[in-house]
Amino acid sequence: MKKIIYTLFIITAITFISSCKKALEAPTKSSLDESVIFSTPGLAEGAIAGMIQSFGETNSYRGRFLVFYGINNDTEVNNTLKATTDDKSRLSNYNANVNNGQMNTDNNAWAKFYEGIERANLAIRGIRTYGKIESNAQMAQILGEILTLRAVLYNDLIRGWGDVPARFEPITTATTYLARSDRDVIYKQLLADLDEAAGYLPWPNDNATTAKVERVSKAFAKGLRARLALAAGGYAQRLDGTVRLSSDPELSKEKMYAIAKKECLDIINSNKLRLLGFEEIFRKLNEEAGAAGLESIWEIPFSEGRGRVIFDLGVKHLKTDKYTGQNKGGTNGPNPIMLYEYEAGDVRRDVTVVPYEWDGGTGDTGGYQVPSSLGRLYFGKYRYEWMKRRVTSTNDDGLNWMYMRYADVVLMAAEAINELDGPAAAAPYLKMIRDRAFPNDPAKVTAFMATASASKQAFFDAIVNERALEFTGEMLRKGDLIRWNLLNTKLAEAKTKLQQLENRQGKYATLPAKIYYRTAANGETVEIYGLNYGDTDAQGLALGYTSNKTWTLVSSGDAVTYWDALAVKDPNAQQVWPIWQVFLDSSNGLLNNKNLNL
Repeated sequence: MKKIIYTLFIITAITFISSCKKALEAPTKSSLDESVIFSTPGLAEGAIAGMIQSFGETNSYRGRFLVFYGINNDTEVNNTLKATTDDKSRLSNYNANVNNGQMNTDNNAWAKFYEGIERANLAIRGIRTYGKIESNAQMAQILGEILTLRAVLYNDLIRGWGDVPARFEPITTATTYLARSDRDVIYKQLLADLDEAAGYLPWPNDNATTAKVERVSKAFAKGLRARLALAAGGYAQRLDGTVRLSSDPELSKEKMYAIAKKECLDIINSNKLRLLGFEEIFRKLNEEAGAAGLESIWEIPFSEGRGRVIFDLGVKHLKTDKYTGQNKGGTNGPNPIMLYEYEAGDVRRDVTVVPYEWDGGTGDTGGYQVPSSLGRLYFGKYRYEWMKRRVTSTNDDGLNWMYMRYADVVLMAAEAINELDGPAAAAPYLKMIRDRAFPNDPAKVTAFMATASASKQAFFDAIVNERALEFTGEMLRKGDLIRWNLLNTKLAEAKTKLQQLENRQGKYATLPAKIYYRTAANGETVEIYGLNYGDTDAQGLALGYTSNKTWTLVSSGDAVTYWDALAVKDPNAQQVWPIWQVFLDSSNGLLNNKNLNL
């Protein structure tokens, strides 16, 4: 899939976004009959590639959703967040504007997600009508994959915009315009769809199609169903503007946790996936191995000339060099407090949080620059220097986006089982993640588990913290905080911690004022002193490091402090983005943003 050059795919009726009308048009007929396309697996499978095309468009996941959704929170931030009135910053600081220059176009993520959904709807109707899925396992698998990909798009529409129009049938003249639907309606449909899809899909490596993580498997359908169940049973900003749980008894917290528990245990007990070493997960991702049956469950595939994962989320390269032909990276990065949230010995920190930039010229052996600003950290999970090919495009890096990995399933299982059965039953799953995080200190894991298992609340608090440590840079945190009703709480805590860090107060009181560093003889290793509790300025000077810098969040001329820039307005008043003006104008008056504080 990753190497396909996407072309126009034969589907009976595809709805496009019109640049003139800026609205969804009625479908048009193709030259091939629907009965031929959707009774022939080789033709029907083109609908999958057609959907992935919608994922990879310029303003879809590639250059808009992946970079702008999910920040700012207590783990992930926009690295230029202090420019609070910039349209990019406004997408993350809970002050989004309906005419946002980055998003208010008729071909952005909202439009492309609905384009992919319409392509799915057409294919689902065709396969159900002509595919004979009860006797054709190949056609049933195609249906399962399309149902799952449609659920991905709806999952991200809800994450991004909250209650959105529900379109589960191909567009007709009568349904060209739709109002927002209560998200509960969509959640119930998706939970049913994914249950059906899992029945059609093979496990990873059970056939040639599922041997690569770019194709949907039973494990992903079940994992996505668990993720959606936890969201459906959690808190959210509703159509009336309030933040609350669903009032639908079918989506009660207990029932949703039961679904999550079942699906996650099905995946775990299948023995079709496994945890890798923490650094190994992301080295394999960057090496573009793509093999199924390891930790990655499903990835959004990007071709080499399409996709901006490292471009926006990776370690910054200040110049082109032997690893990349683009001087990019670091649009987003870790919240600075994350550098100090990991305990000593946690192998996740130095993979996740990178406090340096690459500064090597073309053809050089490389080299590092350590920025003065503590607010310029990078996600080390995405690195040009870990790739097996040099990125030659100046605009895209082509790295896949790892949408779900096995550790997420394990921690969702721990959370659900704790809620339903208590901490003793849930403890083995949390311990799996802690064992990997501290491979050289089993005693620390044992002590941690004893504390975490003391009560259901203590275990839940441990899960909240563990998911921060495990998934920083993977854009899951904002959704987690919303469903737990902790978005405001954790942002407030982060603001206090950032102020204390800048002023070396509270738990940061003993940290040195400066960091001390040197580049090794190979030019590709940097040693930094001053990043750990117990480090001191006196010792830093005594060790003879060649360079040092004051470690600060403050720059001269700042109009706003780093911590205040995290959220300009009340986060719970704008948990989601508004529907952009271009779509309001073309909705025949049916769409609005009355639930948001704009």
